[in-house]
Amino acid sequence: MGNEIDYLVMFRDSFTLVILLFCSVISITFMIERWLYFRRAQCNGDEILAHIHKLMEGGKSDQAVAYTQKHPSAVSQVIHYGLLHVGRSRRELEELLQTKRMEEKLKLERFLGVLGTLGNIAPFIGLFGTVIGIIKAFRDLAMAGGGGPSVVAKGIAEALVATAAGLVVAIPAVIIYNYFTRRVKTMGVQMEVASARLLVMLGVK
Repeated sequence: MGNEIDYLVMFRDSFTLVILLFCSVISITFMIERWLYFRRAQCNGDEILAHIHKLMEGGKSDQAVAYTQKHPSAVSQVIHYGLLHVGRSRRELEELLQTKRMEEKLKLERFLGVLGTLGNIAPFIGLFGTVIGIIKAFRDLAMAGGGGPSVVAKGIAEALVATAAGLVVAIPAVIIYNYFTRRVKTMGVQMEVASARLLVMLGVK
């Protein structure tokens, strides 16, 4: 029983595992935050445009503006910005809608850089922990002046745990980062489509 490895003690003594735990907490926090944000930002642009068109045909332009303002989706915010500037020339309105799309895209991309960075650096932090664990194993072997595998077991175990921990943090972060990046591109296209259809619906020349 004396040769068993205490992983809690190993975690307490290994600052690289503490760093990886901190990275995992940050990663999970931003994953949840982005998932909730994307959930609110998603919508059906055609349904919003159809509702806006119906309101404007009935002479309820103010209600159309209020509806798009309250809707949390990125597409709705772009449409809302376009409705606020009705009366401008087509070129001016296109430029204004483009700037609004860029603004909404920045909101969608918020914190994605953190997930991408964690996905890239976590394996290297784990590798650093692996090197430290190997160094400890050889140090213990040198201090013991010999002995069996039990002498270096703690150091080797710490090295392997650090490698595994780095991968556990990195793999989900990279997968979620790629997923959200794809969502950003999809919503970007949706905003462009909604902008073009809004210009046609408004009859801007």
